[in-house]
Amino acid sequence: MGKRIVFWGLAGVVVACAVVAGAYLWFRGFSPDRAEFPIRGIDVSHHQGKIDWQRVAADDVAFAIIKATEGGTHVDTQFATNLREARAAGLAVGAYHFFTFCRPGADQARNFIAVVPRGEPLLPPVVDIEFGGNCPQRPSPEQLNAELAAFLGPVETAFGKQAIFYLTDEAADAYSGTILNRQHWLRSLAIRPRGNDWIYWQYHNMGRVDGIEGDVDLNVLKGSRETLAVLFAPTP
Repeated sequence: MGKRIVFWGLAGVVVACAVVAGAYLWFRGFSPDRAEFPIRGIDVSHHQGKIDWQRVAADDVAFAIIKATEGGTHVDTQFATNLREARAAGLAVGAYHFFTFCRPGADQARNFIAVVPRGEPLLPPVVDIEFGGNCPQRPSPEQLNAELAAFLGPVETAFGKQAIFYLTDEAADAYSGTILNRQHWLRSLAIRPRGNDWIYWQYHNMGRVDGIEGDVDLNVLKGSRETLAVLFAPTP
C-alpha cells in the first residue's frame, strides 16, 4: 500500500509539472489572431538595453511606444536614441510618461514636454498609470483626475493630440469607471481585454523580437494600417 501511495504521488507530481510546462509554453507562444489584429507593436525603455531597430522593423513590428520620462525629473537614458533610431527604421513612434502619484501633474507635464521633441510625427502621448513601481500612496479618483488634468492640459496643447491612458489590471479596476475620458491602452496578458473601449492591447510581457536581447512587451493596435496612419499623422 505504501509503495502504491508513493507511486501515485509521484505520478501526480509528473502530471502537474507537465500541465505547468504546457501552460508556460502556450503562454510564451500566445499571439492574437493576425486576421483581426494585423498591426503589431512594442513598448520599450532602457531595460531593453541597446536595440537594433532595423532588425526590429523587419520582424513584423509596425510601431514602438518608448519610455521618455517618469515623475517630475526622471528621463529614460535610452529615450533619445530609441526614438531617433526607431523613426529611422520606419516605425511609427510615440512616447510615454510614467505618472507618479507623488508629484504634481504640472511638474510631470513640464518634464515630458522638455524631453519629447516636437516637429515630427508622433503617436499620441501615453500616460502610464499603474501601481507597480509607483509610490505607496493611492489617490482617490477625484485626486487623480485633478493631477491628470494638470498634466494633460499642457501636454495635449504642446503635442496637439489627446493622450492615451495605459492601465494595468489593478489600475483599471480602481479607476477606469471614474478616470477622465481618454482612449485606453490595456494590459491583459494572453487574454483579450474585456469590453471594446481600448486602442492598444498589451498582450505579452515576455515576448521576443529580433533585434532585442531578452523579453519585451508585445502589443496590437485595434484597427488597420490606416488607423495607425491617422494616429501617427502630424498635427496641423
